[in-house]
Amino acid sequence: MGNQIVTFSEEQLNAYQDCTFFNRKDILRVFGRFKELSPDTIPMKMTTKDATGLKIPLQLLEKLPEFKENPFHQRIFQVFSADNSGNLTFDEFLDMFSIFSDSAPRELKASYAFKIYDYDNDKSLGKTDLDKTLECLTRNELTEKEREIIVNKVLEEGDFDHKGKLSYVEFEYIISRDPEFLNTFHIRI
Repeated sequence: MGNQIVTFSEEQLNAYQDCTFFNRKDILRVFGRFKELSPDTIPMKMTTKDATGLKIPLQLLEKLPEFKENPFHQRIFQVFSADNSGNLTFDEFLDMFSIFSDSAPRELKASYAFKIYDYDNDKSLGKTDLDKTLECLTRNELTEKEREIIVNKVLEEGDFDHKGKLSYVEFEYIISRDPEFLNTFHIRI
């Protein structure tokens, strides 16, 4: 106990526990992952200013093994960064891992999935958003015509108000019917 390095104050740890789905051990594990990305930049003792100010660049975040093969990795980092740059502070990094944890509720995961797929940030999933999503999911293995057929089918089945796009409620209904959604929207730390 005598030589233990204190990374966060009790107050900081309590605040992180209150606003994430993590316990202290998980928070420190996530911090370890964050620090590994840029050990010379990230201090061992994090102040609140450091946690909200120091950013890990997108290029380093892309090296995380959990995201390397994820076709949405850049979009995920953009959604979780307050300035949409993809560069993340520790607080944003922790939020991201918290949302992707097994403990996060399905509704919250659905909300973030919607944001990730909403490429134009207009709070709906139009044909372009759905096409880009499908392109990522299939890793460009479908032709433009095949993607168009699928996008039209999704809209036919899910666009209840016939506006030519999916609202969040319509999107949530579609994924509620997918038992695999929770299995694909999680990352273990």
